[in-house]
Order: sequence, then structure tokens, then C-alpha cells
Amino acid sequence: MNEPRINPYLALAIGVISVSTSAILVKVSSAPAGVIAFYRLLFSVLLMLPFFLLRYVSELRLIRKTDWLFSMIAGVILAFHFILWFESLNYTSVASSTVLVTLQPLFAFVGTYLFFKEALTAKAIMSGIVAIVGSIIISWGDLRISGIALFGDLLALAACALITAYLLFGQTVRKRLSLMTYTFVVYSISALTLFVYVMVRNEPLIPTASRDWIYFLLLAVVPTLLGHTLFNWSLKWLSTSTISMAILFEPVGAAVLAYYLLGEQVIMTQIVGGMIVIMGISMFLMDERRIKMKKLKEKSAPS
Repeated sequence: MNEPRINPYLALAIGVISVSTSAILVKVSSAPAGVIAFYRLLFSVLLMLPFFLLRYVSELRLIRKTDWLFSMIAGVILAFHFILWFESLNYTSVASSTVLVTLQPLFAFVGTYLFFKEALTAKAIMSGIVAIVGSIIISWGDLRISGIALFGDLLALAACALITAYLLFGQTVRKRLSLMTYTFVVYSISALTLFVYVMVRNEPLIPTASRDWIYFLLLAVVPTLLGHTLFNWSLKWLSTSTISMAILFEPVGAAVLAYYLLGEQVIMTQIVGGMIVIMGISMFLMDERRIKMKKLKEKSAPS
């Protein structure tokens, strides 16, 4: 394998910083959550469109009827994930919201156990308990601030559950399609869903603040396209577990940016709870990697 022109760890760090800007850009926008989500995905689709038409449009023939169904469900779920997460930022802090959304690996763990009957391990259960304790500490601290902050935490947890469902519905389709084709299809469905949502709620498609257009475009370019593109590029040089662990630092990056750019203070329960959540998910990801490596060794061993 040729040496990469860019240090993959540097690319990974830039990717983490890029996705960390998402909550900040949502927080500074004055538009409703549904409108922000709609333009984030619409601009992402429009920016992807030339590349999709030039290289990937032929893959649409590979999509089966069940794939279309699962893609549509995934797109709708993704739309409401963004609505709930962006809405949570109207009630709670960037630090609390991003940490709670980071619980996604544990929601996925529960989902694969319930729907795919994957085995439970003692370490996975323990890591889940640790992460839940951390989230309770965050929520308890936010409840002491106000009931509104706790409501925001609950919205963030619901958004986390939805992104897990989105990944579960998409995993079978993703195996047969390139990342570009799958993402383009699902983002298009999600943007359409959000357009209908905005129309039904009679929310203003034209934002009152002209600077919101800049925030919408930045949301599409920086966290959505740049951040996730760098993660996908890094997969060629780094392990999935390394990237998964790095993504756990998104709440840290978001909290630091919120402190310096928005003046948001981070309280002790957020720091302690956030560290416990990250520790619990780290334990879970390391245990998951150990199990995968063990299975690979068993498969490669001579019979």
C-alpha cells in the first residue's frame, strides 16, 4: 500500500473538528430546527449531485425494491433525527446534547441484540451501565439548572435512538452500494421528508436572518461532507475502531468551541458525566474489537 500524502491521523483530527462544528452552527442559526435540517441536507445533495451523475448514477439499477423501502425508511428516520437533535440545542447546552447523541454505539448494541440476536458479553453490559451512569449525571446536573435543560437532554437521547435505527435500516443496503450512491439516495429522501415537514408546520423556508444561508451552507460543507469524507478516507489507512474512538471526541471539540465561540459554560456534572460516558463507550468499542479479532482468528485457523 502506498504511503498517504496526508498523515491519516491529521486527517482524522480535522474530521473530528469538522463534525464538532455542527452543533455550533445550529446554535447560532435563528431558523427553526426543521428548516436548518432541510437546508443542510438539500445543500449536501446539491453538492454531491455532479459527482453522483458522473460516476455513480448507474448503480441505481442495483437497488432492489426492498432496498428502496429500507432507504426510504432510513431517510425519514434521518430527517427526524436531525429535527430532534437540532431542537434539543434550543433547550440544553452543546456539551450535554453532543455527549448524549454520542451514546449511539450503545443504542446500536441494544438494537443488534433485539433484532439480530447478537450475543451479549459481560464487558459490553458493564460498559453500557458505565455510559448510562454518565448520562444520568449529566441529566441530573441539567435538571438542577432547569427542567427545560432536561427536556433538551431527552430530545438528544431520542435523536440518538433514531440515528441508530437509521444505521440499522441502512446496513443491508449499504453492502450492495457505494457510499456515494447510498448517501445520495438517503439524503435526497431525507431532504424531501424535511421539506414536507416544514410545509406542514408552516415554517418559513426563507430565513429572516440572511446570515443563516451561510450557516446552512457551512453545515453541508464542513460537518456533513468534509468531516465524514475524511473519516471514510481514513478507513483506508486506519482501523474502524480507531476512527470510532476518535469520533467520541466530537463532544469535547463541540464543548470547547461552544465555550470560546458562544460563551457557554461547562458545569462539573457535564465534565464528569461526559468523561464517564466516553469511558463507557470506549470500553464497549474495545470489547467489540476484541470479539471481532477473535472471530477473524478462528476463521483463519486451519481446520
